[in-house]
Amino acid sequence: MCFSAEASFAGGVIISTIGVATVKEVHKPSQLVFASIPLFFGAQQFAEGCLWLTLRNPEYGTVQMFSKYIFLIMAEVLWPTMIPLSVFFMEENKKRKRILRILLFMGVSVSLYYAFCLLFFNVTPQIMGYHIQYRSDFPKSLTTLAFIVYFIASITPLFVSSIQRTHLLGILMFLSCVVTAVFFWQYLASVWCFFAALISGVIFWILRDAKRKFNFDKINLLKISSNQPTHK
Repeated sequence: MCFSAEASFAGGVIISTIGVATVKEVHKPSQLVFASIPLFFGAQQFAEGCLWLTLRNPEYGTVQMFSKYIFLIMAEVLWPTMIPLSVFFMEENKKRKRILRILLFMGVSVSLYYAFCLLFFNVTPQIMGYHIQYRSDFPKSLTTLAFIVYFIASITPLFVSSIQRTHLLGILMFLSCVVTAVFFWQYLASVWCFFAALISGVIFWILRDAKRKFNFDKINLLKISSNQPTHK
């Protein structure tokens, strides 16, 4: 949703709708953070839509700054913590939870790093063709390391998880990030979020199937209980 204001707003509406439907599939409190990811993607696309408009109308400087920081806080501060945290909450296997705890620590660390950078360094968004480029003066020596940690913290938990089909989500996010990094490196923050937003539908699919299995198991358990002989 990084190609124009119209595309960003349309994407925001579509993804938010998926997000509402996804939240309705929640049947355990531990799934709530995972289910809310599409809603945050939707809000992120609305923020970038506003940024597109204000970059073309410099008189709206305050709105531009607000939109810029909403987008960047979500893209660089929120995701590397939210994704491992959401998987950690859902995971029931103790061994896997220990690994996820390490990945969550990595995510929190890189989130704090980017939060520090956003506070003390400048980021200037500008329209370049059909993308928004975010030019920053973040420490160059840490750029590659921060991206690697971000990448590991955001994607690896999906492969560690024992939740059905999160591995597919991990593969899609990995391929999306690789394509973005190879072909759109200068526009990474913007284009990567376009690909990641498409994956919101997969999150809905995962939770919908999990809910169906939960209801099926519950019905079977009730049948077994009702068939048990009663003792007087």
